[in-house]
Amino acid sequence: MTTFRSALRSLALVSVASLALAAPVAAHDDDDALDIAGMTLGMGPQAPAKEAPVSMAGPTIAEAALPLDPRFSPARIQADVTFFADDLLLGRDTGSQGHEIAARYVAARFTGLGLTPMGDTTEKGRSWLQRITFQKTTRADGPSGVDFTGANGKPVTFAQGKDALVGISVTESKLDVSAPLVFVGYGLENSQYGLDDYKGLDVKGKIVVLLSGFPSGLPSEEAAHIGATKGEAAAAHGAIGIITIGTNASLKVRPWERSLQYAGTPRFNWVDTTGPNAGKAHDNATGLRASASIDNEAATALLAGAPQSLPQIRALADKPWIGGKPVAVKGFALKGSARIYGNFASTRVTSPNVAGMIPGSDPALKDQYVVLSGHLDHLGVDAPKPGEPADKDRIYNGALDNAAGTSTLLEVAHVMAQEAKQGKGPRRSVIFLVSTGEEKGLLGADFFARHPAVPVEKIVGNVDLDMPVLLYPFTDLVAFGADHSTLGKIVANSGKAMQLSLSPDPMPTENIFVRSDHYMFVKQGVPAVFLATGYGNGGAAQWTQFMKTTYHKPGDDLSQPINWRAGARFAEANWRITSAMADSDTPPLWYKGDFFGNLFAPKAARAEK
Repeated sequence: MTTFRSALRSLALVSVASLALAAPVAAHDDDDALDIAGMTLGMGPQAPAKEAPVSMAGPTIAEAALPLDPRFSPARIQADVTFFADDLLLGRDTGSQGHEIAARYVAARFTGLGLTPMGDTTEKGRSWLQRITFQKTTRADGPSGVDFTGANGKPVTFAQGKDALVGISVTESKLDVSAPLVFVGYGLENSQYGLDDYKGLDVKGKIVVLLSGFPSGLPSEEAAHIGATKGEAAAAHGAIGIITIGTNASLKVRPWERSLQYAGTPRFNWVDTTGPNAGKAHDNATGLRASASIDNEAATALLAGAPQSLPQIRALADKPWIGGKPVAVKGFALKGSARIYGNFASTRVTSPNVAGMIPGSDPALKDQYVVLSGHLDHLGVDAPKPGEPADKDRIYNGALDNAAGTSTLLEVAHVMAQEAKQGKGPRRSVIFLVSTGEEKGLLGADFFARHPAVPVEKIVGNVDLDMPVLLYPFTDLVAFGADHSTLGKIVANSGKAMQLSLSPDPMPTENIFVRSDHYMFVKQGVPAVFLATGYGNGGAAQWTQFMKTTYHKPGDDLSQPINWRAGARFAEANWRITSAMADSDTPPLWYKGDFFGNLFAPKAARAEK
């Protein structure tokens, strides 16, 4: 794997985490932590693809040579990051006291800026905090694994954590599901692309066996969404369980041994507060009771006597999809049945989003809302391992991920609040959302997008800030998702005054658009992008080194040579983008014919591309 591709595979795991029956991993975990949830539901990583070479040269333009509006303060950025990344906050894990302190700090900053609270409604009025209850589910003592019973009637057991990974169930503490088996290829379903892997197959009341990921040849971002909804597709056809088998492509990216390292990862789900499921852990794939992924030995046993062997199926899976034609690998009924079983325990914790608003100044537009978002949570403190030194650093401070993103948001709020006090406030209202639970599967952003403080149809656009790598004098921006709406042009035009270019998605095969907090807004029909510093002027080398040695490690702390002036420039860029969204006569619009616009906002206005 090459340079930043290896790094950003981490970012390629977002939307599936909130859908899976297995334990979700962070929104953009590193290669070694590609989400177990995705593998279990058949999303899985994709094989590396050839991409344009990226320059690994150092910067040629000095930081001091790049323009900066003096209203944006490197010192304020540094002060906020320093607070959030302090050891005393113990890594700001979701539901922890450290995160709670950080959230109260944000609320205090919002208060000082004169923002309007946009959290929960209380007896005293609106709060800054949107309190979310999460269910944390872990594995418990007791038998766990997958048993196969073939035509000979003799069961073969594959143990949890060795040959099988049983998905954590949020609804059944003693899971025990047995059913006949049906192989459904990749398990994809989408009429626009002619994908119908369930055609002619009866899976009602059965466990479906499917391949991880999706075939090459499909548009990457669209395919990532389709792949992320495999659980819902299976449930819609009446299946009660899923067993996932890796492909040649997925196993090159993540061998089975790496998946086993995360077998004990807990699963987090937010708890519904309204409707028939109030008080229950939220689950998109309602109806599916069980899930598991299996290794080569187990897959070979499962397919014994099938019309095609495991090598034959994987060879077909390697064939690219060609537009207008069916996927090469086909489904068929399997002989025998499977039993998926395990024991689980759950607890409840709470953790808040923090939300504040600058009201719009235009009477005709103030009831429309722009959202600038960034997550505050990180990974907490690592548990000691046998043989490690007692004084080993185990705190995941998350200085760049995402103390830097949250501090950027606060700086934008500072400048916009000052403008509002001077009678130069935004025409549309601007909501500043600091979310929780991102590292658990985009949960805080998902909860807010489903339970917003304002009608979701009034939210016209979102820009999400996550892990700006502020280690070099960046000269370009990447807006993941820019091709789907007019937000791309807004970002490009906003950067020109700062000598910042808009670079195309450098990793299109990584499908980052569907795998970050902003996508929770997209799923509610809101045009959104995820903004990052680009690869120009030494960025490729810095991103590569950061992801290789520091990302999701205790070393993401204040010992790094953080470029605070670059942080102030990143804040200015986001202020320009947010202001353009808020002040334009026309709000951000989906492009005509866009897959995501058509899927999530079919009645919304459109723009010509």
